[in-house]
Amino acid sequence: MKVTHTARIATATLLVAGLTSAALTGCSGTTPSATGSSTLTLWTDALRAPALKSVSAQFQKDTGVTIKLVIKDFATVDKDFISQVPTGKGPDIIVSPHDKLGAYVQNGVVAPIQLGDSASKYAKVAIQAVTYNGNVYGLPYSIENIAMVRNTALAPTAAKTFDDVITTGKAAVASGTAKYPFLLGLDPKQGDPYHLYPLQTSFGSSVFAQNTDGSYDGSKLTLGDPAGVKFATALKTWGAEGILNPNITADIAATSFAKGESPYFITGPWNIGAIKKAGIKYAIDPLPTAGPDAAKPFLGVNAFFLSAKSKNKVAATKFLVNYLGTDAVQEKLYTVGDRAPALTSAFDTIAATNSDIQAFGKVGRNGVPMPSIPQMASVWADWGSAELALIKGEGDPATVWNAAVTNVQAKIKG
Repeated sequence: MKVTHTARIATATLLVAGLTSAALTGCSGTTPSATGSSTLTLWTDALRAPALKSVSAQFQKDTGVTIKLVIKDFATVDKDFISQVPTGKGPDIIVSPHDKLGAYVQNGVVAPIQLGDSASKYAKVAIQAVTYNGNVYGLPYSIENIAMVRNTALAPTAAKTFDDVITTGKAAVASGTAKYPFLLGLDPKQGDPYHLYPLQTSFGSSVFAQNTDGSYDGSKLTLGDPAGVKFATALKTWGAEGILNPNITADIAATSFAKGESPYFITGPWNIGAIKKAGIKYAIDPLPTAGPDAAKPFLGVNAFFLSAKSKNKVAATKFLVNYLGTDAVQEKLYTVGDRAPALTSAFDTIAATNSDIQAFGKVGRNGVPMPSIPQMASVWADWGSAELALIKGEGDPATVWNAAVTNVQAKIKG
């Protein structure tokens, strides 16, 4: 159920409107429009654009700086951004998933932003996700992650371990009340390391080593450690038992769960609407442990990034921090995307009346940001192919897994 919080948004909007030009004055003592271009271009997509119109209009009213919203294809916007910023034809601000940040920094198309004291108002993991080489590059606005969605009619209590999931799922199939013991969508050609990652981390296996600040070290690929081989062995077992099915795609998994054909489904908030519409009674549970460690899902953070070539970074930064970084805007962005706000106060407001967001957020607190380092682009294909082969029962787990690791290492070294 989407939460609008009309009264809260109206109040916050009035507060935003109360910001004077003096509040947006740059170091030189002039207003942003006097220090650079009087128009800022923001690349967004058709989904988010409606939520940004009113705040853009308010910013123009307060400062005289126009925010031009340009609709772009979210699937290719990162490539357009990287190619157009150096030519001067790119935007001042872009909406983008955080995992593109490494490529943006590598290509010199984004500039750091100064969040100041406001950084503490965001979820810690969201700030980690938009931090690269010690610099904060983005204004985070949403966090998303997967969890275990349970059909409460088929499984009345939450499973603590993946073995519990398997036992309950098999019993439901044997009794004729379910068709599948467990659902997790797989790409028929590339597998799905993203959805399988919490099971992998539960074995103590990760993809890259993390530094103390949560960032990733691209020189330390950790897939090939003994914990990774244990996970690979489990994949082959689960495939042989029919727990993981290579013929179940993401769409089939979502449709099957909505039909009541399985007690369990690992997915994200993007599928909850269809489950509700189908009338399935469900609960959102913590991800079960498959090994000795906690199950840690990847977290995806959407954020606004500042172009390195913006002609008015002062105005753009003020728009990011003082306007987009408000409860009113972050709650409004939630209403069009169903993704939990990164701003803690906005999340708390929505979670107070939305148990689904609260549940996903609780699971997300144990998660890790998806690596945004450029080396990650060299990992997905071999990683997913190895997982898929093992689920299909092909090869020795250690051999298949280590061959994939060797291929990844070769790609990273270039």
